[in-house]
Amino acid sequence: MSNKKDLGADELSECVQDFYQNLADRLMGHFKGSSESVEQVMDQVEKYIMTRLYKSVFCPETTDDEKKDLATQSRIRALHWVTIQMLCVSMDEEIPEVSENVVKAITDIIEMDSKRVPRDKLRCITHCSKQIFSAIRTTKNEPASADDFLPALIYIVLKANPPRLQSNIQYITRFCNPSRLMSGEDGYYFTNLCCAVAFIEKLDAQSLNLSPEEFERYMSGQASPRCSSSEGDWARADQAPAATNPFLAQLNHNLEVLSGLSSRQESLMEAAHSLQADLLSWPQSVQREVNGILEKYPLEVPSRTVSAIDANNVDNDNLPPPLTPQVFAG
Repeated sequence: MSNKKDLGADELSECVQDFYQNLADRLMGHFKGSSESVEQVMDQVEKYIMTRLYKSVFCPETTDDEKKDLATQSRIRALHWVTIQMLCVSMDEEIPEVSENVVKAITDIIEMDSKRVPRDKLRCITHCSKQIFSAIRTTKNEPASADDFLPALIYIVLKANPPRLQSNIQYITRFCNPSRLMSGEDGYYFTNLCCAVAFIEKLDAQSLNLSPEEFERYMSGQASPRCSSSEGDWARADQAPAATNPFLAQLNHNLEVLSGLSSRQESLMEAAHSLQADLLSWPQSVQREVNGILEKYPLEVPSRTVSAIDANNVDNDNLPPPLTPQVFAG
């Protein structure tokens, strides 16, 4: 690979995929058909190879990956006004647990760009997807379906606007072990991510049940939609104030809780210091009270003389006379 830097991304991908296939065939014969052992070795091979080749094959200059990245990021920024209600996402971010799942999902999809190995990037996508499923399950109190998952994934991608999203998708497609993409949960979640990105690129007024005029006003920034909590309809920002952002509301709530906890902590610390001072002074106060009582009521210990019954100083006159033996006639 180091001698083929002049090749395009597709040719480099073909070289790596051919190597994967040939090595997998040889390993299958070596392990006598044990696919689990083959996958374990292939994972380590992929990790070693792609760590070494990452800088030269990720977003190569011979492709337009960087241009696509910029276009996707600009597109997502222009769609910042799209709300969770427009996408019909079954997630209630007012629930703390759901809000936490959303934040973790956003973190996972953003973290994908920091990984070098295709499999590690896939893991980030899988972790993100599982957080989404958990948020939907918590909201609906029932298992999430595939129809619920894709809109939620689109919403997470719009919220996160992951860096170099197109480059990461192309990198995984070109250089990941093909068995990972063709089967298993990693491949399923990756396919859904590709569908989400394609939907975002083609998103229009009809996709969000809006009129073309409304869509253009929102895209140009002249207006911003909001969901009226009292009526449940959509209004423009130039007609009514925007609804409270659920993330900001949750943040304000957390700040209030932290403020209350801080006050309680200060009170507890003051009480603890007072108790510590009382404990340190308690032995001295007890000793003073005991000394006062002893001074007021001194203890007198009577002297006692113990004498034995056979001692020389015993007054024998006070003893009874000895018994005289008597003889009885039979």
